Amino acid sequence: MTPQELMISIEVELEQAEKRRNRAVQTAQAILLKARKDGRSTLTVEEDHDCEAALSARERADEDITGIRNKLTRAKAVLDAENDAEAGLLERAEDPKTIGGRAPAYDRVARVGTEERTYHKGNTRRGGPFIRDVVSQFLTRDIEAEQRLLRHMQEERVERGQYLERAVGTGAFTGLTVPQYLTEMFAPAVAARRPFADAMTKLDLPAAGMEVNISRITTGTGAALQATQNAAVQETNADDTLLTEPVQTAAGQQTISRQAIDRGSGIEEVIMSDLQRRIATNLDSTIISQASTGLTNIATAITWDDTTPTGVEFYPKILQGASASEDALLGQANPDLVVMNPRRWYWLQNIMTSTWPLIGNVGLAAQNFGTSYAERYGSGARGLLPNGQVVIADANVPKNLGAGTNQDEVYVVPSEESYLWEDPQAPQFIRAEQPAAGSLGVLLVLYSYFAYTMRRYSNSHQKIAGTGLVTPTFTGS
Repeated sequence: MTPQELMISIEVELEQAEKRRNRAVQTAQAILLKARKDGRSTLTVEEDHDCEAALSARERADEDITGIRNKLTRAKAVLDAENDAEAGLLERAEDPKTIGGRAPAYDRVARVGTEERTYHKGNTRRGGPFIRDVVSQFLTRDIEAEQRLLRHMQEERVERGQYLERAVGTGAFTGLTVPQYLTEMFAPAVAARRPFADAMTKLDLPAAGMEVNISRITTGTGAALQATQNAAVQETNADDTLLTEPVQTAAGQQTISRQAIDRGSGIEEVIMSDLQRRIATNLDSTIISQASTGLTNIATAITWDDTTPTGVEFYPKILQGASASEDALLGQANPDLVVMNPRRWYWLQNIMTSTWPLIGNVGLAAQNFGTSYAERYGSGARGLLPNGQVVIADANVPKNLGAGTNQDEVYVVPSEESYLWEDPQAPQFIRAEQPAAGSLGVLLVLYSYFAYTMRRYSNSHQKIAGTGLVTPTFTGS
């Protein structure tokens, strides 16, 4: 590395350290501002923890800035010495080729801090050149493609290095980081494949390790009336157990033919979009249906068997689930979501009725079963039920359950007790696998890490299941 390149790398370090410090300060300010807007004199436990973490991050960034500036001073001294030596050589040089072949002066060196990223919206649009470079480097060891990918990975290590190191298991693998703007660009399409996951409480996945450990309170503190003055007061010590959830890998793969690689037009955009959708679907489906820990397996069942099901009969079951959830949580969280398959939501809209709830919800017409927001699939809440619960329509809710393999389920869920850990800034990784030589194909694999839990409190999540939820008939009732 030349002194000029060393200067550039140190300046990039300094810029990124200053950005980390600014982000930490802004995070702490946002937490304090929210408490002020809410009129609270104290912070919540979570806010206090987040604020402390932000202040610690600011202190670390300050220490880094001090050290980097010291490095920068030393590097400038080395560069000045080299420039002085070059100036002496320049006076003696006669051959123009010799002059032109020397390293450029410091003021003529482009600084990475002010240069554009290797891959960005302006030069790679929807990811075509990035995917082509991944494939070219894998197939032919294309030197230029490899250099661009190396520059991109160096940029990622500077900006998101703390998220690129992962403790991996035997079956895991490493790959190239997908440019952040591509993840953001395809977010609308991705969100359409993970409605429930997007409604959960989001937390940052730890920077290392393959498990997430959280405390599960099994015995709470107690309080009672004091019998007489100076008499002993109630003492019940809190107790907890450790709840451990694994860090999992959501992955999708796509085989591209050699003909599409060599002669296709726009194929890279289609591949990237498709892989993003696969990952989103896999993650959301896992959260709902995974054995032992998925929503359908941890939820307490409310059986609804009915050979002639109607919406009027179905709605009380939702209220029963909400009542049971709130009874288990007692203010710890509110059962605010009702997650169902889209066919069940359309069935509810199809039903006609001449009766309505005795008690209505503010903002909802009393004579309606609920309100539809007329939103497209995956765009968030689809509507409200009469009691104010938000409807999430999710096609990953299975509809092949029951003896006749034609039943779906409906879940009553507290979003505050449904946790999803994902990488901050959502780093995703891609790699090319051994081509299918016999059919001229190249396998691309896209993957990311996540963890989730809905198991902190027993009976907090409820589900309605039974023959009342067979394939709906759209005739009105």
